Amino acid sequence: MSNKHTILVTGGAGFIGSHLVRLLVQKYPDYHIVNLDALTYAGNLANLTDIEEAPNYSFERGDITQQAFMQDLFRKYDFDGVIHLAAESHVDRSITNPLEFVETNVLGTVNLLNVAKEAWKGQPEGKRFYHVSTDEVYGSLGEEGFFTEETPYDPRSPYSASKASSDHFVRAYFHTYQLPVVISNCSNNYGPYQFPEKLIPLMINNIRENRPLPVYGDGKYTRDWLWVKDHAAAIDLIYHQGQTGETYNIGGNNEWKNIDLVHKLCDILDELLGRPTGASRQLITFVRDRPGHDRRYAIDASKIRDELGWEPSIQFEEGFRQTAQWYLDNAGWLQGVLSGAYREYYAKQYS
Repeated sequence: MSNKHTILVTGGAGFIGSHLVRLLVQKYPDYHIVNLDALTYAGNLANLTDIEEAPNYSFERGDITQQAFMQDLFRKYDFDGVIHLAAESHVDRSITNPLEFVETNVLGTVNLLNVAKEAWKGQPEGKRFYHVSTDEVYGSLGEEGFFTEETPYDPRSPYSASKASSDHFVRAYFHTYQLPVVISNCSNNYGPYQFPEKLIPLMINNIRENRPLPVYGDGKYTRDWLWVKDHAAAIDLIYHQGQTGETYNIGGNNEWKNIDLVHKLCDILDELLGRPTGASRQLITFVRDRPGHDRRYAIDASKIRDELGWEPSIQFEEGFRQTAQWYLDNAGWLQGVLSGAYREYYAKQYS
């Protein structure tokens, strides 16, 4: 291979991964960006049609849990860095099938760590293993307070438990084997190309189709929302400037109760679709609560701000409006991902 700086992005056809791959390919023409994705239900190469012919981009289809495949991939490309996003990520699915999350998020991560450790043995200089995680590993907050990088782990769902486990393994490889790692834990992402099982695209699509808007419990569960392009910019910054062995929390400074967020999306969509104000709010339907539902997440992102100079670039109103408009303008993309299997899952989850 060439002397180009070569980065492996796992899960690069997914929601966050595709935004990151696009950023890296366009910002660093002298890098070689290799996108590895298993193309399960949430991975979609249609997310990357605008860069698929770029000379500094390659796609590989494969599974991070397959040791021999991953070893061959490292030999083929001689990676300088790994940015690891590949994960099962939907809490509701983890409740239905926890073992799938253990296999991908825990065993897959450990396999990737092992392969990187062996490939970089004796030459860790200039290498970096960047593990992308979630704020859900910290558990649930009360009405006040924020997650910091020092908050003890307290995962409450099979998904967050699997991510917490993978975080611990990444840190263990840093301390035990001196693998040059860095970790970030982010809040809820939103923006274009998000699979419509997630709250914001689910609501946008259902409003567009005049279908019920399922809201869990009393609707007062609170999340901190992060514009996906701001997250990609933070990952780029941490990869290049973050301190080895450190963790950085990435948040949007943008807390919303679910019901308030749904009301805001209803009002934005009524305007964009030319409907009477308040029409879409009539679609809200409260459904049985999710088991073990965490009440509130909120991130203190002062460390990445103070050390690396990162802050969110977009205000929530503008971000939600841009996102709603994108889904309205890209109905073809949306219909392409709404497969029969997804419709069956949706019916089961929200019946």
